[in-house]
Amino acid sequence: MFWDTFILDPMINTLLRIYDLLGNNFGIAIVVFTAVIRALTLPLTFQQQRSTQKMQEMQKSKRWQDIQKKYKGEKQKQQEETMKLYKELGINPLAGCLPMLIQFPIIIGLYQSITRALASTPVELLDLSRHLYSWNPQSLIPLQNQFLWMNLAQPERLFLPFLPTVGIPVLTILVVITTYLQTKLTTPPSPDAQGSQMTKMMTLYMPFLLGWIAYTLSAGLALYFVASNVLAIVQYAVMGKVNWRSLIPGRAVVSQKP
Repeated sequence: MFWDTFILDPMINTLLRIYDLLGNNFGIAIVVFTAVIRALTLPLTFQQQRSTQKMQEMQKSKRWQDIQKKYKGEKQKQQEETMKLYKELGINPLAGCLPMLIQFPIIIGLYQSITRALASTPVELLDLSRHLYSWNPQSLIPLQNQFLWMNLAQPERLFLPFLPTVGIPVLTILVVITTYLQTKLTTPPSPDAQGSQMTKMMTLYMPFLLGWIAYTLSAGLALYFVASNVLAIVQYAVMGKVNWRSLIPGRAVVSQKP
């Protein structure tokens, strides 16, 4: 099956290999695996940044602004002229979406690999053994599913001594906060009103969407979200692409470094 051969099996075996090398700590293995994924997708990140920069430069040009004004009441004609401009300048309007699209199968594959890797019943363990490559020994399974206070195969809740009946979803809170920061800090400003509105909506809704996923699904996936968000902020900061002033209410958004 295509999905198992090219997505699920490589993820399961990579996770288990990292898990084995790190002394059977699956939580740290997820963080390291996330860093590996970000490193492998770094060329796509650079491509996304270049595409976004070209789009920003084009939208600031007089020619693009003239097209928007001239065909303001003719949306189809406006789109046709805009696409011609894209073609002349060698801009692919979909290039910036590619890294985001790649994230979806990674998230699904990671969730499935976590749930399968943390198999506990005889049937689940037998199914997991069928996915192992020859260089991953069968003795690795079953895995240790505890990391700090979490069972990585279950939704995360922290029960404090003075609140024994109320589980605090710490990772969910961290997912919401780090997703908001990552979106706010790494999404470049849009020069037009429509793009700016879409950015605001994404900044508002994406943290709660991922937060809901983190709240309802396994803690291992939530841990991946937090690690991915933090690593993305660090990566963009190192490259000088983080706009820290965007976090200050009422301050004008300044352009990022080219």
